[in-house]
Amino acid sequence: MTRTAQRRTDPPATRPDEEFARLSEPHRRELLAYCYRMLGSIHDAEDLVQEIYLQAWRGYGAFEQRSSLRTWLYRIATRACLKALEGSRRRPLPSGLGGPNDDPGESPGPRLPELSWLQPAPDALFGGDPAAVVEARQTMRLAFIAALQHLPARQRAVLILRDVLAWRAVEVADLLETTTAAVNSALQRARTHLSQNAPNQDEITEPADADLRALLERYAAAFANADLAALMTVLTDDAVWEMPPIPGWYAGREAVGRFLAARVVTAGGYRLIPARVNGQPAFGSYARDHDGIYRPHALQVLTVTTTGIARIVAFLDTGLFPLCGLPPTADATDDDAA
Repeated sequence: MTRTAQRRTDPPATRPDEEFARLSEPHRRELLAYCYRMLGSIHDAEDLVQEIYLQAWRGYGAFEQRSSLRTWLYRIATRACLKALEGSRRRPLPSGLGGPNDDPGESPGPRLPELSWLQPAPDALFGGDPAAVVEARQTMRLAFIAALQHLPARQRAVLILRDVLAWRAVEVADLLETTTAAVNSALQRARTHLSQNAPNQDEITEPADADLRALLERYAAAFANADLAALMTVLTDDAVWEMPPIPGWYAGREAVGRFLAARVVTAGGYRLIPARVNGQPAFGSYARDHDGIYRPHALQVLTVTTTGIARIVAFLDTGLFPLCGLPPTADATDDDAA
């Protein structure tokens, strides 16, 4: 065979940028989850992942493969997250700022858009293997993400890498350019701090699927029918209601009920469309506008236990609806609870 013929039959060489895209793309969703856990903002996490991939693409030619590509990407991601967190305040939920409102009949206060609030993360952004979603559910719950915000940035990274992603201490030490002893010390401090701010994950047990569906249907129907009595039956005794970016929040079923009666439950009712956020059941709630059309009002993320709905975080950020695949309006004639 001549050299000319051989050149014509050889497969074309893979371009470096094509090779990078093929090898790095499978890690994008897990890096997004990592950045979200670190930053507490899905918008910031998405922006940062774009920057991480741009930086990695530019440096891929110099990548010497002394570690795996995944480890190299996490090294870039961790540095980017730590830089992004320099000088920034933690992202809270209203319940992380102070005690509950004493009088549910009073206004919960004005919105505080200038405060950087914790954001939810729609499950659809992470897709992939359903088993992996279930496995990661406990470490994506809002309460866990909120608790992470109390940790210093490096402790946050150590805890996520060690306890969530199951990296070995020596691997984390290499990534952070520190010692194994320093990693172990940071992990111990992070675990102690987390235990003081995070609920016991073992106590958050959702009902069986059929019971969970029935409970959520009752909840949505109660909102649609403006039926406060029905709504009260699905809440636990210690239920919590909060509404970032409004700082006021309410604790206890009676207090939540009085607030809903005074401020939320109306004759027109709401339409609720199911979603899944932070591994938890959620609803896009739609309020009837002056023209009779139901438009986005709040993204409600629910913590459900075997005794009922224990917490509702109603994010008053309609920009979250497209991320959750929720429509721009709800049909007033549909039974959206079904």
